[in-house]
Parts: sequence; structure tokens; C-alpha cells
Amino acid sequence: MNYEEKALKEALRWRRSLEKRSSLMQRQSKRVQAAVNNKIPDKVHNVVTESIRKMIETALTTSEYVRPLEVNPEWTLEEREQRLEGILKQYKQTAAFEGAGTGFGGFWLGLADFPLFLSIKMKFLFDAGQLYGFNVDSYEERVYLLHIFMLAFSSDDARRSMKDVVLDWDKIPQSRKQIDWKTLQIEYRDTLDFVKLLQLFPGIGAAVGYIANGRLLQHLGETTKNASRLRLLNN
Repeated sequence: MNYEEKALKEALRWRRSLEKRSSLMQRQSKRVQAAVNNKIPDKVHNVVTESIRKMIETALTTSEYVRPLEVNPEWTLEEREQRLEGILKQYKQTAAFEGAGTGFGGFWLGLADFPLFLSIKMKFLFDAGQLYGFNVDSYEERVYLLHIFMLAFSSDDARRSMKDVVLDWDKIPQSRKQIDWKTLQIEYRDTLDFVKLLQLFPGIGAAVGYIANGRLLQHLGETTKNASRLRLLNN
């Protein structure tokens, strides 16, 4: 079995996993999180909402998240993914230390983590897009990357719907490729792990921020890798 066959097999297994419901523990965690969300000051929710709005505008209209990479179009999938793993490791370290730093400062400094962490995740997405050969200067490809972001951070129901858009991107009509701002904002806010909220509390915030940011970046990396594999290998 060559690398492409192995990668496709892994990606198809990942695709099937998208159909599964979250574990009982995760669903219970979401219920607890929903109750906690209702007690969090509006200022916190406003920071998240405004951060996501600015992230979308920046991603679609500027080159702030685009870091020019040297990509050889002749690279094999294995060569591209070797470089992806190196970049993901760097971003995970950056995200982990950023989360620890803001978490160490307690509630108000912890709020700064939301826009900073969003920026790190978007820069990783644009780097990954370039490595897989997507034209990140194209508006449509930027929208595609944002849909991968939405797929990574959505609830069970929204994830199943988003899966069809991401995995059939080159076949679906333009009307289905529009960014649903409201869904993105709500899904991202509501699917932030409960432990991520603990980052806002002094004492434990630094440790929680370090672990949670690294884990969430890894999850985004796996989603980006497998979605991109299916798009390239199916074509």
C-alpha cells in the first residue's frame, strides 16, 4: 500500500467518524457548558462574537493570515504532509504558550486569548492550504478554508451539514458556498470546550490554556489534513 492509498484509507475512516454522535461525556459536558455560558458576562460573549466577525473579514479581504511559503507543485502528498506536520508542531507550541501566558493573567487577560488564538488557527489554515496546493489568494479558496474551520468546531447536527459542503466542495453550486456568519459565530462559541472556559480563572488558567490550545490546534490540524486529502485524492 503506497502513501496515497494509506492516506485515503485514513481520510475515509475520518469521514465516517463525522457521522457519529459525540460521546456521552462530551454531550454532558456541553450541557454543563450551556449552563455556564448563561452565567458568563455579556462582555465575554461580545469579545468572542467580535473576534469571529473580524476574523472573517480579515480572512476574506486581506492577506494578514497569508504567510508566503515555498511550495513545489511537484511535491508528492507525502512530502506536503511531512511539511504540514512540522508546521502544525510549531503552531501547537505557539498556541500552547500563548494560552498559558494569557491564562496566567486571570479573567481579563484570559479574554485576550480568544482573538489571539483565532488568529493562530487562521494562519495555520492558510499555511496548510498553500501546502496542499490551494490558491489562498482566491476568494473561493479562502471561503473553503473557513468552512473547514466551521467543520472542526461545530456541534453534531451542524457538523453533518457542514461535512457535505466541505467534502463536495468542487461539485456543489456557488449558492451553497456562502459563509453563514450566524452559524459560524454560534457554533464556534458554543463548541469551545468547557475546559477552555476554565482558562479565565486565576491559578488554573495557565495550565488549562497550555493544554487546551495545543489540543484544539491538533484537532484543527487533523480536520484540515483529512478534508484536504479527500478533496485532492477524490479528484
